[in-house]
Amino acid sequence: MALVPYLTESDLAEADRPLLARPINLFRALANSPDGLRHFSVLGQWIRHGCELDPRLRELAILQVGHLTASPYEFSHHVKIGYDFGVSDDDITAVLAATAGREHGLGPVETAVLTAARQITTDGRMADETWATLEEHLGRPRLVDLVIIISFYNAVIRILGTLQIDVEPDYQRYLEAFPLPDQPPVLSSADGRAAGDASGNGHRD
Repeated sequence: MALVPYLTESDLAEADRPLLARPINLFRALANSPDGLRHFSVLGQWIRHGCELDPRLRELAILQVGHLTASPYEFSHHVKIGYDFGVSDDDITAVLAATAGREHGLGPVETAVLTAARQITTDGRMADETWATLEEHLGRPRLVDLVIIISFYNAVIRILGTLQIDVEPDYQRYLEAFPLPDQPPVLSSADGRAAGDASGNGHRD
């Protein structure tokens, strides 16, 4: 159960009601601070609709953060959103395999994006080798976009966990199709790092 009430439009001042045009539980909880939700949504809207990074790569990175941290809300929502932006079931299965350090079959750019997401999530930074690989493939502006996206969704999973946001019933089926680990790999690995490296095989240096 969430630590704050899930507000509806009727609970808000008229000027704040558009904040719940998409009344998902996260927004209904953050609506307890309307100005906070308003500013939170600015960056979220830019990531979804204004950022020029390939949206499939964006969603793969977010799914990696969600799975690595075993965040049911973030992961389930971005399975659904990912489908809208070209992510396939095979892609999602590959994210799970990459997290576990198994062969996953993704290309070099997708592999590097997942590696970057794991490194930022576990280490708080991206390895120089990963940066160089992604800068070559994406260019510096889109790579900075990727860093913003991964970092933002690391913040989101902390908001979700702290406020104990419930997954809506409509999203439960995504967790049934792609179960999360009981304990986040980011917390359970021996040295605090994710299991997979850029090739999907074992630890990275």
